[in-house]
Parts: sequence; structure tokens; C-alpha cells
Amino acid sequence: MTIDPDTFRSVLAQWPSGVSVVTTVAGDGWHGMTASSFSSVSMDPPLILVCLNRRITTHALIEASGVFAVSVLAKDQTMVGRRFAGQEGVADRFAGGAWETRVTGAPVLTDAVGWLDCRVVHAYAGGDHTIFVGAVLGASTERVVAPLLFHSRAWGQLADVLPDLVSVADTGLLSALRTHAVPATAAGALATALRAAGVRVRVRDPYGCLVSTGDRRTATALVATADEVADAALSGAGVIELPAGDPVVTKHILDEAGRYDMTAACWLPDAFAPARAADVLDAVDMLAALGCAEIGLDEGAEAASPRQVRELLQDATVRAATRPMPVSLRVRLRDRHGLGLVNALTAMKSGVRHFDTTLGGIDGVLACEDVQFLADRLGVACDSPRAALVAAAADLERHLGGALPGRTYRVSTS
Repeated sequence: MTIDPDTFRSVLAQWPSGVSVVTTVAGDGWHGMTASSFSSVSMDPPLILVCLNRRITTHALIEASGVFAVSVLAKDQTMVGRRFAGQEGVADRFAGGAWETRVTGAPVLTDAVGWLDCRVVHAYAGGDHTIFVGAVLGASTERVVAPLLFHSRAWGQLADVLPDLVSVADTGLLSALRTHAVPATAAGALATALRAAGVRVRVRDPYGCLVSTGDRRTATALVATADEVADAALSGAGVIELPAGDPVVTKHILDEAGRYDMTAACWLPDAFAPARAADVLDAVDMLAALGCAEIGLDEGAEAASPRQVRELLQDATVRAATRPMPVSLRVRLRDRHGLGLVNALTAMKSGVRHFDTTLGGIDGVLACEDVQFLADRLGVACDSPRAALVAAAADLERHLGGALPGRTYRVSTS
């Protein structure tokens, strides 16, 4: 049976792939083209392959030079892909790009997701294409970001997949109850109820503590120095929180936490402000390298849009997940302009599973019961039962004598 060429191309277009630029060097300079027919072949020795149409110029140049490089494009490099696909009509495809040579003389894009510099060791005929197998002589992942994708003749990015489980922690109740002058006994009872429901609660900070009971893994302490870690451990906390700061001080605190078998969460303020994006991503790398198990991203004083949340988390989640010891990301979002739950949804779809909240939203941070409500409506499991969170919010409402800012605590739990 003869396959119709248009049908064949249409079927192949349904296969999603990454996007790469294949380059080589010839007597008159550099040459390259966009390609998706690229694959690994062997780990030992390291081999890859590219499949090129025999009629194109790059094919002939690789055949003559015996070398090629593959640069894997990032999500923000669509224009590079279009340029090397001949869709931009430019005279010099390499102009303005961060192109350099490494081993073979074929240019690599140094701000790509990754690149491989190769010498041709085999060339196999494959219909109207040639399968070039290259021995990898150099490789690097110099920029850890999400990749560019190609599907059905369109450029795209990684699909948003909701997590199967989310968790909520309460990092604001201690301070908020102090501000509202709630009696210590009532405050401790609220904290104990939340901890019994599996919510991790901040029970200690430099200004005081909540007397509550529960598994030590559900109690956190905010510390600023290594000397405070021992007191936090003795008070029953199994987790310390600390603001990100000087790396030497941070490392000292993390080492002290390790002595007491405590999990450490480091917080970055104003994390979603566009002007701070590069600094925040560098800090994520630094904190992960120091051994911080959890990194928190706090929305802070400047209201973030869903797009800002998305753009930062796309890169931050990749960096956290690709460490030798993967790091958990947490977010603390405010409920401003009605965007709190929208930003929480954006965070979930960007790979975040852990949310730091405040019961009832009484300090402007998203309410823990609201995040749980969102997860429930999305079909995402939450490790804290909604009935317990709603009951705690109702108790808090009675203590404060008025309605809470939280949006869903009065919604039926059925």
C-alpha cells in the first residue's frame, strides 16, 4: 500500500519533540539549520544522531567537514528556531546570538538548554535522508530552563500538568494571633487542631511561641541565627524556617539544623517581582547547593500577576528538580485583587505542590482552607482534610468576633 505524502507528514507532525539547531563549519564560515530529527544513540561511548535531507546545504557541509554540533533550544528561543528554519529571511542566521566554538570548530549556542559538539563516526543512508552518527567530544548544560517544543507545525512549551497531591502549611497564624491579641490558650488550641489535621504550623518565631502538641514534623520555627536552632528543637519543632541571606550564615544554620535532624526551609522575599527574577533564580541555585531541603518563594509586597508567577516558576521548578538531591519549592501568595487563587492554580500547573498559607487569610496571605478548596475542585488530593480546616476557621472566627477574609470556609464540606 502506498502512503499519501500529506497523510504521512500529518501523522509525523503529531509527535511532539524538542527543537535543536544543527550546525557545522565550512571554508566560508558557519552554517546551520533547525532540526527535530535528533536522538541519543549510546552512553558508552557517548553517541548521538541527526537525520538530514540529502538535498539541503547543511547535509553536504557535514558530509565534507565530518563535524557537527547540536544546540537544544530553550522556551524563549522560538525566534532562533524560526531563523534557522529560514522563516525570518535574515542574511546571517548567527548574527546577534551567543555562538561560540568549542572542540570541533562547529558553533554552539552557549545560552541554549544544552549543546553537544560531535565528530561524525558513521553515516547511513535512510531514503532521502542520511543518518549521521556523531561521537560527542564536548557537551554542556549552561542554562537550566524549560525547553522549546514543536508539535503539529507549531512552537510550544511544556504542557501544564496538575500535581497529584498538594500540602498546605500555616506560617502566619502565630504572628496574626499575636496582632489580634487572641489568648494564648485559644491560640495553642487552634495550632494543635491544625497540626492534628496534618498542617505544618509555625509555632515559634523571635517574638514568641504557641504552646501546642503534635508530631514534630508539623511544627516549624522561624530562626535568624544558628544559636536559635537548638531552642527550636527543644521546643518540639522538627522544621526550621529562615530568610535567605549571607551564604556563610545560612550554611551555619543549615549545618546546625542537620545536627538535630531538622528539615530546613529557606525563604526568598519578593520572589515574583520581574526585576528580581535573575537574582531569585541564582539564589535558588545557591540555596540548593548549600543543602537547603526546601526553598520558599514569597510574593511579598509587590502584587504578582499569574504571568509573573508562571514565568518564574517555569525556570525555578526545573532548577530545583535537576539538582543531584532534588529540592522542594514552596510558595506564599497573597489574595490581592482577586488573583490569589488564580496564582495558586498557576503555581500548581507550574509544578508546585507546597503552599504556605494562613488560617482564614487573616494576614492577607491565602487561606489554607481556600487552597484546599481549590485543590478539591481540581481533583487534586490534599494531605489535610477540608472538614478540619473549616472547623478551625470557624473557631478562629468566633475568637475574632467577625467574618474572616478567607473565601471558602463557609462553603459546605460535603
